[in-house]
Amino acid sequence: MKGLVVERAGPLALIQDGGRFGVRHLGVTQGGAADWVSLGWANWLLGNAPQAAGLEITVGGLTLCAETSATLALTGADLGATLDETPLAPGASFTIAPGQRLAFERPRAGLRAYLAFPGGLEAPSVLGSVASTVREGLGGLEGQGGTLGEGDRLVWSGHGEPGRRLPDDASTLPGENPHLALVSGAQIAGFSGTSVFEAFNAAWTVDQRADRMGVRLTGPELRYLGAGMVSEGIPLGAVQVPADGQPIILLNDRQTIGGYPRLGALTPLACAQLAQCVPGTQLRLRPVTASQAREAHLRQLARWR
Repeated sequence: MKGLVVERAGPLALIQDGGRFGVRHLGVTQGGAADWVSLGWANWLLGNAPQAAGLEITVGGLTLCAETSATLALTGADLGATLDETPLAPGASFTIAPGQRLAFERPRAGLRAYLAFPGGLEAPSVLGSVASTVREGLGGLEGQGGTLGEGDRLVWSGHGEPGRRLPDDASTLPGENPHLALVSGAQIAGFSGTSVFEAFNAAWTVDQRADRMGVRLTGPELRYLGAGMVSEGIPLGAVQVPADGQPIILLNDRQTIGGYPRLGALTPLACAQLAQCVPGTQLRLRPVTASQAREAHLRQLARWR
């Protein structure tokens, strides 16, 4: 079956879908698109289900050559994409013809681009998902979690529905000084009053130590005064505070349990924004209630119906 062939692999291009659920009791993490909103919009442009498998391209450095004509969709970060050296902006569907090359160079805005295919990419399902989790060796083209390599072929079986236009407010790119919504909970009462105040009123900087497992923030030192903890389950967006007082926000490829105290957790929408924050981005944490977070999440899902 014809598709797209990888000519230049880049540092981190992964097949991702909505994620792997119902398996954390086995020690298997969620995986899935770090910016699930951008993947959802890319799929929406083609008439796919929001969680259909697509390509997550981090940083760039990827070149694909077409063996067949197809309508694809690109959303998320601007990684300097070109189609036969003609600039290709994210946020729309486009047609690629046999022999044409789709290339991604380096970040201009955001960190992760998402490429959707008609009906979704085909790959073996592992524990109910094709999502690539490199650390656990699950998902992807061979079912072993690997990144794309030169010579790999991406195939699909759908036809797509071109013609849809992305809404103006669809982007998850953070812009300047984003405010990320956080639902407080867990051990927040065990932090000093000053630390709780600073958590929501100080500026935080995204550290170089950031990947699909988690993002470290640097800023004021947060002090936990509570008793020691027994390890417990870790949700998406959990804001752990280790002994150095610098928060770590855990993302899709996080461990399933942990013993550091937590301020709470970012909302799923805020996690999608954080996934697009390059190192050095300054941000703030904004408290919301669980009800507010749920309503915002449901509103986003309703837009793809």
